[in-house]
Amino acid sequence: MPKKNAKNTKGKIITAAWDLFYEQGYDDTTVEEIIEKSGTSKGSFYHYFEGKDALLGSLSYIFDEEYERLADTFSDKMNSFDKLLYLNNTLFSMIEERIDIDLLTRLYSTQLITKGEKHLLDNKRLYYKLLRKIVLEGQKNKEITDKMTANEIVKLYAMSERALIYDWCLCNGEYSLTAYAKTVMPVFLSVIRL
Repeated sequence: MPKKNAKNTKGKIITAAWDLFYEQGYDDTTVEEIIEKSGTSKGSFYHYFEGKDALLGSLSYIFDEEYERLADTFSDKMNSFDKLLYLNNTLFSMIEERIDIDLLTRLYSTQLITKGEKHLLDNKRLYYKLLRKIVLEGQKNKEITDKMTANEIVKLYAMSERALIYDWCLCNGEYSLTAYAKTVMPVFLSVIRL
């Protein structure tokens, strides 16, 4: 199977699963429904995933898919700092609209106790590559400090996002994640702005 088709098949399964998890809940979603909604086969599903539980670790794929889409939507008028805030705002809006908070909480808890691969921290993800590109561009254009390395700034940004998501999960979504982040992300990131 060519690599692009494999990525598309896996992506279809992941997207369908997370849409169904949001619409009807994780426990009420079956593998058969995921296969049907994704337009794939049972063989394809089990080629990529051992079962429904294995899909919990795939949320980073959904996030990266959104980042890939967003990378092409920057306005020419945006500086690098504005691009970082735009990414945060748009992703958090997507989280509130498409990701069930109970599943997000479950994902975070599994990432805390897992001994193996921690998908959210994988620096090969598109998320980290895009952030590094924006930060390096900002440093070159004197919009973002060069007193920290690009990797240190990316880590600060990612930690800030995780902290906000974690708190939102702890509070069981009692407030708007997007609205709160609009207020606090500029404060968290003020240390990098020139």
